Amino acid sequence: MDLSNLVSLKTKRSKKRLGRGYGSGKGGHTVGRGMKGQLSRTGHNLAVGFEGGQVPLYKRLPQLGGFKSLKKAVGIRLEELNKFEEGTEVTPMSLLKKRIIRTLTRQGVKIIGGGSLKKKLILKGFTYSRGALEEAKKSGSTLND
Repeated sequence: MDLSNLVSLKTKRSKKRLGRGYGSGKGGHTVGRGMKGQLSRTGHNLAVGFEGGQVPLYKRLPQLGGFKSLKKAVGIRLEELNKFEEGTEVTPMSLLKKRIIRTLTRQGVKIIGGGSLKKKLILKGFTYSRGALEEAKKSGSTLND
């Protein structure tokens, strides 16, 4: 027999019995509940987030500036699409595979102006800025949504 063969003995410690004398660890007068107040009484039942009558945090937050959407559509310049071969079908996933974008958000990918598109591509699943839309049509690319 050595240390690798030892079986761990799972012991279950009995629940601490409160208020059963000073020597029991939590015995005596207040039994670990403090002196007075709502939490020291029996049968206290507080709602989650209750702050003693003060306006709770979940109600104060909207007045502290509201909530903003954390993620926006990923923007990509039109010029970046020149990295693809002529006639290729370009989707947000193909941009991810070529590492032109790092992540996809729920709002999708938006093609914005900046440079010009010199190749005819098949663009699927994008949103466009006004200038990028005109430039993409001018290059002869087909736009599918």
